[in-house]
Amino acid sequence: MTIVLIAIALYLLATLALVVGVMREQRRTGRTWLLPALPAVALHAGYHAMAWRAAGGTDLHFFSALSLVGLGMALLTLLVGARGRMATLGVVVFPISAAALGGYAGYGHHLAEGLDVRLQLHAWCALLSYATLAVAALLAIMLWLQERALRRRDFHAWLRVLPPLTELETLLFRTIAVGFVLLTATLLTGVLFVEDLFAQHLVHKTVLSVLSWLAFGALLLGRWRYGWRGTVAVRWTLAAMALLVLSFFGSKFVLELVLHRAG
Repeated sequence: MTIVLIAIALYLLATLALVVGVMREQRRTGRTWLLPALPAVALHAGYHAMAWRAAGGTDLHFFSALSLVGLGMALLTLLVGARGRMATLGVVVFPISAAALGGYAGYGHHLAEGLDVRLQLHAWCALLSYATLAVAALLAIMLWLQERALRRRDFHAWLRVLPPLTELETLLFRTIAVGFVLLTATLLTGVLFVEDLFAQHLVHKTVLSVLSWLAFGALLLGRWRYGWRGTVAVRWTLAAMALLVLSFFGSKFVLELVLHRAG
């Protein structure tokens, strides 16, 4: 449990460093936040590795999956934020990652599910796509807030640590494109490797995942064909992400925590 407390403390310290940078109205938040963020992500991953070793395999139940998505979001924030002003994303992502890790440490340990290599590939594609598209959803919210502030001429300090509107929008669609590819791989590996994709506990996941895939695909098509941007892009992104959350974590929550069945 010590490793978890240290990781959470480091996540929060990285968040604090970013918040201080914003409050000082810096054009860039600097790199101070990387010092606690890097070991936080490493400890987060290390804790999962130790927990899975103790469980005898990969645990992908609700809290474990939630923690892994939080880990993926933190890692993406490190990769994107270390290169420019998108480090501000960590103000939201790092507390989410810390909370997800705390939830897994406190409530999430289960015996390994005994998945073969093919099903593990399907599961990892799913978790990576959820993490990537969750970051895209946060970028969409930031884009909406930035546009709203600019329209109202309400220039807060946090606007100064964000990239220009067009750059943020470009990053949003690049992130969605990567997440869409991963989500496509998730659905394809599900069709190929899951024996009964339309079993009782999988049909709602499948339908909602396909609807989310269609929504993200329509958004990318609309961007390419009609130049969709701004509020339209934000609405499509958040709607598609809501479907994706319901397809996986919504169903897992009901099955595993409410009905106490395998999710």
